[in-house]
This record gives sequence, C-alpha cells and structure tokens, in this order.
Amino acid sequence: MWWAEYDIRLEDITDAAAALGPYVQRTPLLRAGALGQMAGVELWLKAENLQRTGSFKVRGAFNRIRLLSPEERRCGVVAASAGNHAQGVALAARELGVRATVVMPEAAPLVKVESTRGYGAEVVLHGHDFEEAFAHAQALHRDSGAVLVHAFDDPAVIAGQGTVGLEIVEQLPDVQLVVVPVGGGGLISGVAVAVKSLVPTARVVGVQAAAAPAVYQSWGQARAVEVPARRTLADGLAVSAARGGVLGLLRRWVDDMVTVEEDELAGAMVLLLERAKLVAEGAGAAAVAALVYGKVRMPGARAVAVVSGGNVDLNTLARVVDRGLMKTGRLLRLHTRLLDRPGSLRQLLDVVAQEGANVVTVEHDRLAPDVPVGEADVTLLVETRDAEHARILLTQVRRAGFSVHGD
Repeated sequence: MWWAEYDIRLEDITDAAAALGPYVQRTPLLRAGALGQMAGVELWLKAENLQRTGSFKVRGAFNRIRLLSPEERRCGVVAASAGNHAQGVALAARELGVRATVVMPEAAPLVKVESTRGYGAEVVLHGHDFEEAFAHAQALHRDSGAVLVHAFDDPAVIAGQGTVGLEIVEQLPDVQLVVVPVGGGGLISGVAVAVKSLVPTARVVGVQAAAAPAVYQSWGQARAVEVPARRTLADGLAVSAARGGVLGLLRRWVDDMVTVEEDELAGAMVLLLERAKLVAEGAGAAAVAALVYGKVRMPGARAVAVVSGGNVDLNTLARVVDRGLMKTGRLLRLHTRLLDRPGSLRQLLDVVAQEGANVVTVEHDRLAPDVPVGEADVTLLVETRDAEHARILLTQVRRAGFSVHGD
C-alpha cells in the first residue's frame, strides 16, 4: 500500500542533531520584514543556503554515512544527484573517511559538478535527468557493492534533514506556519515530523515547481503518480516520481501542498537578493515564492520559509535577475510600430522620459519582411520603479497616440 510510511520519530531526529553537531552549521533564522509585509505574515527565513556546501542536503548525507557499518565503509558509497545531494555526500564521505562516487546528469550545473569534485568525490556524468543518473547509480551499486545513499528515500537521510525543523522550533518556539520546498519530499518529511511533534498546532506546507509536480499530485490524489519533470529553474525539485515511504510521511504530517510557476520562482530569487541580501537557487526560493505570490495564505501568522539552497550558476542568476525584474514590474519591454521618419522615435522616447522611466535598450527594425515600407518595428527595454509605474507608463504612451503592448 502506497501510504505505508517510514517509522521516523522525534528521537531519531534529535539523535541525528547530536551526532551532526561537529559537521554541520546551525543556520540562522533571519527576520524578513519587507517580504513578510508582501506575504501578509510575520516572516523568518531559515537560511540553509548558508549551510556547508550551500544546501540542507549535507545534513541527511552525514547522518546516513555516519551510520555505515565498518564493512560498508570499506565498500564506499554511491549517490545520484542534480547537484546539492552530490555535494553533501562528497563532503560527508571525505570527512568520515569513506570513498564516494556521485552520478550527475550531463546537464547538471557546472558550479555543482566542480564543487562536488572539489569535495573529493569521483563524479560520473550520465543521463539527461535525475532518473537516468539514478538508474546508473543503482547499476554501480549492484556491480561494486558500494552503499547507495538516496537523496530522499531513506529514513536516515530524512532524519538528518529533520534537524532543520528542530532548529526552527528552538529559534522560534511559537512558530505557526512552516513552508518548505519539495522535490522528492525528504526535507519536508523530516521537518514536519520535528515541527509538529514539538508544536502540534503549527501548519507545515510544501511547495513544488509546477513544472515538476509529481509529489504534489500524489499527495493530493492519495496515490502514487508519476509525472515527467519539465525544465525548471528549480532543478533541485525536478523529481518525476514519488516514493511510497516518503509519501506515507507526507500524507500523515504535511497539512497542504501547492505549486509555483517559473516566473514566480524568478521573482522570489530577485526579492531574496534585493530585500534579504540572500542568494537562493530556484529550489531554495520556492517557499518564499509561495508566500509572496499568495499560494500560501495565513494572515498574520508567525511563518518560516525554508531557503533550502543557494548553489546557482552566475550566468543563470544573471538571466533570472532580468526575468525576476520583469515579474516584479521593474523591467518593461514595449513593442510598437512607428512611421519611419525623422522624429518618430524621439516622440516615443520623450513620453518615456517624461514618466521617469529609463531606457536600457532600443531595437529599431525597418527591414523585417513583415514590416511595411515606410514603417519600423521598435522595441524598448525600460526600467521602471514597480508594477504600478509600468502600468502608468503604458497608459501614457497609448494616450500619446502610440499603439503599444508591453511584457
């Protein structure tokens, strides 16, 4: 039966916390007043992006590897990961004196691949996604006898991740709402057991990327559902199949599950940078996205959003910033068609200037096949103060006689 669950108790998590003390950081719980106002809650951020390796994953990896028998230690460990679990396993294995091999998808972010190698693991690039990488890791496990350290479907890993929940309650004993990113469900399972065992009235809500909703759909339909993951900013949440033992925990301990869209993830990443001075990867920003974009509502609650990781490629971050600025109304792209004569473009730019917006780029094309002779297509990328300023600018440009649309 799919709802059979792992037997994970609060004592398992407290034991993990005691053992992991020398190896992991006790990450800060940061008050986020501005973001809280946007979400309608008193908001704190559990900054796991400041954890060793830049992610919570190191907690579960250390807890699993520390429990290996002497014979298992001699055989070493193997794992599959898109990046953060890889780094956690690599660091834990190095510090506990165990050989580690990590299989990563061929398209894994370069920063995560190089970091994993830097922690001492052998990295094998294989497959197009996590599922193909995991299948190869299983084959290595069978052939070599190395212990397979699963990213989330393992009671010891889940207990290790649950130490995040212990710290949240210690840091905010009267917490009312905890919002957690969900990939396979290991983090939220451990957090929910810890938080709700200590504060039964608290609500624990999970957030998945809409592009990878397997666990969201499984939780909602009360049955295991497989959904191929599409490309998403939250690559750490891109799991296409739910696991029975984890689903049982989710069904018992988690109060609700929601999804967020790609532009909401990008917007949350930008808000965390600008308002909280925190770098978060797409998965790490999912809980904040759910709160500030109204997917999770509990007005006035003392709420914690788990910022689960901060390992983002700088090129990706630059693109995300632009997309996030558009989502928050800070960048506006204006498209229009002008008469191709002196002064036409100047008139448009004058309206933009009068409204206090700043032009970043201008594209002026009179040669495209679909542009009539005597006209030109014009696209402006404009900096605006916020979404309301962008709306006013569009209105004023139209009042000035330009047929224009914005995105």
